[in-house]
Amino acid sequence: VINESQRQQLESVSYSSRYALGLFYEAGTGIAVPWAARYVSDNPCIRFISIDNKKRNIESAEAGPSVVVHTTVSFGSEHLDSEPAEVQQLILGHLQRIVPSLPEPSSIKCQRWRYSQVTRAMPDCPGQMILHTQPLLICGGDGFTRSNFDGCIESAMSLAEAVKPHL
Repeated sequence: VINESQRQQLESVSYSSRYALGLFYEAGTGIAVPWAARYVSDNPCIRFISIDNKKRNIESAEAGPSVVVHTTVSFGSEHLDSEPAEVQQLILGHLQRIVPSLPEPSSIKCQRWRYSQVTRAMPDCPGQMILHTQPLLICGGDGFTRSNFDGCIESAMSLAEAVKPHL
């Protein structure tokens, strides 16, 4: 479906890898920190922590709080093929040192993102690529621009412009 040039361009895009850890608590559990989200700049494992319900301003007596932890790019790359249970324990150890007051969660979910954020986008950042015209097949996304909200909007606008002549 795609030609050699397109294949090479698509293969030139690269992504970082990282992990996210979700800690889930029973209703009524208190998370005693003075923030809803925290960027961590001085830890080799953890980059971002949020008390998700507080961050989203949806605190409720019926639903328990959750804590979401995102790892650094370097930690994600280093542990990309490690066992999830092993990675979970490593992240929890770092989290305990950063936020020692966290209560014991009722459940934990460790999620690996093999393709997290674009580190090298499509050359010349076109926003999209037409792979085939009959039938129309177009791909887009942040791999064609950059990994942020503006990059996603830019790709969406480029995709819409590419579709227009085919309507």
